[in-house]
Amino acid sequence: MSENTERLHSQRMGTMPEGKLLLSMAVPMMLSMLVQALYNIVDSIYVARVSEDCLAALSLAFPAQNVLIGLGTGTGVGVSALVSRALGAGDSRQAHRVAGNAIFLCLCCWALMAVFGLFGAAPFIHSQTKVESIRAYGNSYLRIVTIGSLFVYFEICVERLLQATGQSRLSMWTQMIGAVTNIVLDPFFIYGWCGLPAMGTAGAAIATVIGQAVGAGVGFLFHFRRNRELLFTLADCRPRKRIVGEIYRIGFPSILMMCIGSLTNYLMNRILHVFSSTAVAVYGAYFKLQSFFFMPVFGLNNGIIPILGYNYGAGKGERIRRTLRYGVLYAFCITATGCLLFETIPGVMLGAFSASENMLAIGVPALRIIAIHFPVAAFCIVAGSACQALGKSIFAFFTSVLRQVVALIPSAYLLSLTGNVNMVWWCFPIAEVMSAAASTFFLRKTLRDVGRQIAARSGE
Repeated sequence: MSENTERLHSQRMGTMPEGKLLLSMAVPMMLSMLVQALYNIVDSIYVARVSEDCLAALSLAFPAQNVLIGLGTGTGVGVSALVSRALGAGDSRQAHRVAGNAIFLCLCCWALMAVFGLFGAAPFIHSQTKVESIRAYGNSYLRIVTIGSLFVYFEICVERLLQATGQSRLSMWTQMIGAVTNIVLDPFFIYGWCGLPAMGTAGAAIATVIGQAVGAGVGFLFHFRRNRELLFTLADCRPRKRIVGEIYRIGFPSILMMCIGSLTNYLMNRILHVFSSTAVAVYGAYFKLQSFFFMPVFGLNNGIIPILGYNYGAGKGERIRRTLRYGVLYAFCITATGCLLFETIPGVMLGAFSASENMLAIGVPALRIIAIHFPVAAFCIVAGSACQALGKSIFAFFTSVLRQVVALIPSAYLLSLTGNVNMVWWCFPIAEVMSAAASTFFLRKTLRDVGRQIAARSGE
């Protein structure tokens, strides 16, 4: 990185007022995540018009697809934090090596998921339902998105590299272009427009993979043309044990959290399937709808992580604390808006999925009950990301385990024994209260430890 570029980057990441800096970093990513959420919702709206079984099939495929995304985002968390930390310390050569190793790890993640798609997709779907139509829809969708997952890993990787150097707008355009491509192509492949065969859920999967490929291509174009301070070479792609280990020391807890989330969704599908496949469809619709509010929070986190990483490397503890306060405030405003809409117009929101009367009867109380936990979740999400960015990823992992393994699934199962599906949804507020208590404890400990480390480095 040139002296002028380094000075500009330092001025932005290390001296700009925290609230303004966070908005400048996060708003583009929040907008791109909104588009991502929109295309996830549109995807389900399209297939729901084919049949309710199609919507249920996507719900059953979601846990495995979540693991797929989790491998990429968890790796990206580690890459983004390490690159930002290296740049904050003025070590551009280390930043290049981290970026190169990220490409190697993308190939590894793709190989793993492609093997699962070939041999594990069908058994995974079949373990959750005995309805043959749902099995067929789920098998075709999951096999295509896993075998074609190379592009989503490249897309996530290049987005994180752009974000780590403050190129948030380019990262936003990368994701938005890929998402819009998916949205535009969906009806052509799902319904068979313009002479194409109507492929249902398989068509949705094909449109998804093509959109990811376009996003990855655009992202690399932006990176190599505009991200000149982080141009890695082929030699940088050679795996280095220490770098890979550090990437996953930071990012692996995030991957584990996503895997735990996938296990939770898998078990919730099985619990709800005892009541009906419609309850499973409601659960899937809820996840699509809540993503419209939580995806922007995750985009906000993507803006928080490099700021925290840079200021941690630069030894600026007070900026870390102020950035966190702004992050929690912004996240709360977003999730509170979602809570308000879920409470006031749940029927309208479910109507987007061509909901039947039976689906509305189950879904309206479900959305109102679940939404209670949204504002509390805002704090928990930001606290977990802060722990990851500051080298305490294990704390975020413990909190996730507590929320989902200790609280959510056991309470869902016990509530299901009442025989009333409406009782099951209370597991979400119950679990979030426990998560908030743990997040508060671990965040305080992390900030104390970071403060001591910064003081020790400065000789105080």
